[in-house]
Amino acid sequence: MTVESTGGTKGGGLPELKQGRAVGEHLRAAAVAAVVERGWTAAAAARHFGLGAVSVRNWVKRFRERGHVRPDRQGGYRPSLIERERERIFRILEERPAISGRALRDALAAEGVVFNACTVQRFLQRHGLERNSRLARLRRHRADGR
Repeated sequence: MTVESTGGTKGGGLPELKQGRAVGEHLRAAAVAAVVERGWTAAAAARHFGLGAVSVRNWVKRFRERGHVRPDRQGGYRPSLIERERERIFRILEERPAISGRALRDALAAEGVVFNACTVQRFLQRHGLERNSRLARLRRHRADGR
């Protein structure tokens, strides 16, 4: 439970919640049940449980729309902007397999696509394309071709 006591109590003797802290699902459910099942107002339930009235109203709305009071997922996945340029990067790496991360960054900049060297390096690591592994593959390929 993420309830933290600040020394005082509100309403029904529950510890005060610090502003900006997440409220556990069981406390949300209790506040919503007070409104939906017992007919309390959101403000009365908020006072009783030491919560914000707007939060209780939002949870009641969510419960009526979705049937639960679970919080929505925070944040979310946003693909890196460099992923849009993956075909261009793969083309450059194919043309120049021994290119360093910084040289790749410069080659991209010459084509009008600007990224930080760290972003380029993370992209290469994420796709298993670090320079040492590319050079090792190139050496193996050359050794097999002889």
